[in-house]
Amino acid sequence: MRNGVAARSSFALAGTRLARLVLLTAATAIGLTCVISGSVAQPSTSGASERSVKAAFLYKFTEYVDWPATPATRDRPFTIGVLGSGAFADELLRMTEDRTVDRRSIRVRRVSPSDAVDDLEVLFIAAEQRARLSELLSPVRGRPILTVTESEGALADGSIINFTVAGDRVRFEISLDAAQASQLKLNSRLLAVAQSIHQSPQPQ
Repeated sequence: MRNGVAARSSFALAGTRLARLVLLTAATAIGLTCVISGSVAQPSTSGASERSVKAAFLYKFTEYVDWPATPATRDRPFTIGVLGSGAFADELLRMTEDRTVDRRSIRVRRVSPSDAVDDLEVLFIAAEQRARLSELLSPVRGRPILTVTESEGALADGSIINFTVAGDRVRFEISLDAAQASQLKLNSRLLAVAQSIHQSPQPQ
């Protein structure tokens, strides 16, 4: 129990830093008022505020995920691909300007379904792509790419982290099976505050 409380406190602290980031960079002065059990309370669920919260969360996810280390990745930017939402890409670009992940500069790249994804560490797929989500996730399954979505049922299609919205709160669910298949290690602090964690039963 003590470890669980410590994990939530640590992520709450990260949420405070995340709040400052959003206040400084979001197009509208929305703010994040608290982080409780993996949810972010917002003053409203307008398109701009929800987009900013999700972009801030996506950036913070990178601090709680370990990618396989390879010599090739150390000399190039940490690249986040955004498929289906130019507005989200713009928001994320503003939010991550002059920031780094593991001492690597961050590059935000808009991608189309036909683009190569070899250079990506993260792929965000917007809700407008829900109808073809399984098809879009197929090329990255099993590859060391953190997939983040915002569509109902996306974990069943192979996404690793999926945003949900309940009332005025943005939350997220996690598929450990998809993360493990992609050779990604998710920090226990991230798991501790997820809305739900999906994992197949382990053999006895």
